[in-house]
Amino acid sequence: MSNLGLAFIVTLFAGLSTGLGSLFAFHKKTNHHKFLSYALGLSAGVMIYVSFIEIFPKAFLSLSEVFSENQAYFYTTLAFFVGVGLIALIDYLIPNEKNPHELQDEGLSLDSKKKSLLRLGVFTAIAIAIHNFPEGLATFIATLDEPTLGISIAIAIAIHNIPEGIAVAIPSFMRLVLRKKHLFGPYYQV
Repeated sequence: MSNLGLAFIVTLFAGLSTGLGSLFAFHKKTNHHKFLSYALGLSAGVMIYVSFIEIFPKAFLSLSEVFSENQAYFYTTLAFFVGVGLIALIDYLIPNEKNPHELQDEGLSLDSKKKSLLRLGVFTAIAIAIHNFPEGLATFIATLDEPTLGISIAIAIAIHNIPEGIAVAIPSFMRLVLRKKHLFGPYYQV
């Protein structure tokens, strides 16, 4: 098999692992808010872990080629916390009732709950799609250049794509459950 075909297959594997994470939506306790909170928290925790274990050292190595070791470490750490600060600022500036990542369901009608869940799922899917494009490109190019490196990158990406699938699928599935409960009333059981 040529490197081009292998690169395509390896990249496809990494990308489809998001779908594997979405299978968690079919868990029988999925319709509970506690499960949604746990699943989204797990997704966020894995992303933070990946940031520290995978991205931080690579950024440090790249900066070490330009700056001294101490400066590279300082700039890498600074960039990480500037990113955290930027996200905190954005979260602060967006009102809670408009923030797609804030699930507000106390006192809301069933239609409002469904809209809120749909919005959460759609915005998370858009963010993940934007985020996955450079990952796929990096996996594809790495596999073309050195197949063993590309495969190891694909495995790492696949592992962290699973929680991304959870983050998109759970709110979307919960919206579907609410819709069916609304349509079928007491006759619908999850």
